[in-house]
Amino acid sequence: MYTIGEFAAIGRVSVRMLRHYDAIGLLPPEHVDERTGYRHYSAVQLGALLRIVELRDLGCGLDEIGVVLTASDQPSALRDALVRRRAELEASVAADTQRLNRIDERLRILEGAETMSNTVEYRPVDGVTVYAVEGRAPGMGPENVSPVVDQVMPGLVGAIEASGSVPREPGVFWYEAVPDSDELAVHVSFTADPEPREAEGYEVVELPAIPMAGVLRHHGDMPSIGRSWMALMEQIVADGYRIVGPTREIYVEAGSEDQADWVTDLVAPVEKA
Repeated sequence: MYTIGEFAAIGRVSVRMLRHYDAIGLLPPEHVDERTGYRHYSAVQLGALLRIVELRDLGCGLDEIGVVLTASDQPSALRDALVRRRAELEASVAADTQRLNRIDERLRILEGAETMSNTVEYRPVDGVTVYAVEGRAPGMGPENVSPVVDQVMPGLVGAIEASGSVPREPGVFWYEAVPDSDELAVHVSFTADPEPREAEGYEVVELPAIPMAGVLRHHGDMPSIGRSWMALMEQIVADGYRIVGPTREIYVEAGSEDQADWVTDLVAPVEKA
């Protein structure tokens, strides 16, 4: 048997951490002296401690580690945990790479080596009738909005096709804050037929004309669209305007599987501040 100090030294963890593992039921000691309260660990428990240390170092949560340690088939449970953690790390690396690219782009602009590729136009935007559905995102930003779009889009396409029509370009998305909430209402739509068809699974919505809008054309994928929105907002403020209604995204060209080929007009209703 090992004392708690000896066991901690072998596993290269702190005594405090072993006490925490005991408190949450992850790695209770083999024996606790009833008189002194001293904890003792067996040599058999060393494998579990080393597994905890390894998985913690890889970023796995304690709940997930507990599942691995108590599984009847530990190798399979360990493999599942590692596969999930690998996917999380890949997503994190991709997100950090995008942030680095955005930082580099912003630095180049600040240093005068690069200018924004698009300019903001101020012009009227025509009204349009659309077939629309609504989803709720937990907040702004592509990381919150894109999963909602992916969730509601198949149902919208299916409903339009079931009505005997086909999704007509351009698609139009618009966004509205949900009162008394941090959520964002995400409206996804396609242009309606010349004679709009009422059907289950979508609403026929008349998007009104906008007398004056700041419009910036975004070339590229959805993860990078946040940069263009930021540029549009900054320019609107710099030009002495304020936003007076829900913003829209009009997908001018979005048929390619490669989003790098997509063209999207970002539209913000404005008036002079």
